[in-house]
Amino acid sequence: MTILEAVILGLVQGLTEFLPVSSSGHLVIFQHLLKVQEPPLTFDTLVHLGTLIPVFIIFWKDIADIINRPFSRLPLLIVVGCIPAAVMGIGLEPMFEKAFESLLVVGIGLLITGGILVLSEKVAASNIRNKNWSTMTAWDALLIGVMQGIAITPGISRSGSTIAGSLLRGLDREYAARFSFLLSIPAILGASLLQLKDLPAGAFDGLNWLPYVIGPAIAAVSGYIAIKLVLRFLRSGRLSVFSYYCWAVGIITLISYIVF
Repeated sequence: MTILEAVILGLVQGLTEFLPVSSSGHLVIFQHLLKVQEPPLTFDTLVHLGTLIPVFIIFWKDIADIINRPFSRLPLLIVVGCIPAAVMGIGLEPMFEKAFESLLVVGIGLLITGGILVLSEKVAASNIRNKNWSTMTAWDALLIGVMQGIAITPGISRSGSTIAGSLLRGLDREYAARFSFLLSIPAILGASLLQLKDLPAGAFDGLNWLPYVIGPAIAAVSGYIAIKLVLRFLRSGRLSVFSYYCWAVGIITLISYIVF
């Protein structure tokens, strides 16, 4: 892997992991349309771990509180929210693997993501419940977790779905963002651990380490920028602007699927 490839892949992964535009969907599009080979599993694992760094930096207060009070309300809500994705990921793995081969699924998924973002913003604009950790229920966490599980499908954004799900369940915008990004920690860690399990013996032997350091570093920096952008748009009630991008890319993807 070259340094340029590491920079490009790190940048794309960092931005699309947290912007509500589906990182997995973009990966499939890159592979199909641009004939880009899937990055080495070792690199992919490290880049995903790199995207966790900005989450820990930006939400360190919440994470410190979870560590200091592991049996308080927030950690329990996160555990409940992780259950659906774990069950769906394991139980529907063959179906999800098949979906990663299809531009049709990605195109439809992106259109759905755009619709979810618009719907959630409209609901949030008229929502007066504004739940926080003390008023959020296990049922809320479970339904948001279902949204995260559905977002395993390429084209459906994990961050967009969980934020939208939080808004639809009446969470305050700030708490919706915090819960979504905190929920990403076990999701990304879990996926990375599964990847590590599949690494062959000696996967790190004889590597040119520079691209494997630069890629995750770029992913961390671009991920930080992406989170800040999402927070800014969410607080101003303009998260739905990303829906236009999702719809445009979704339509182009479907046209490419039909034509080619």
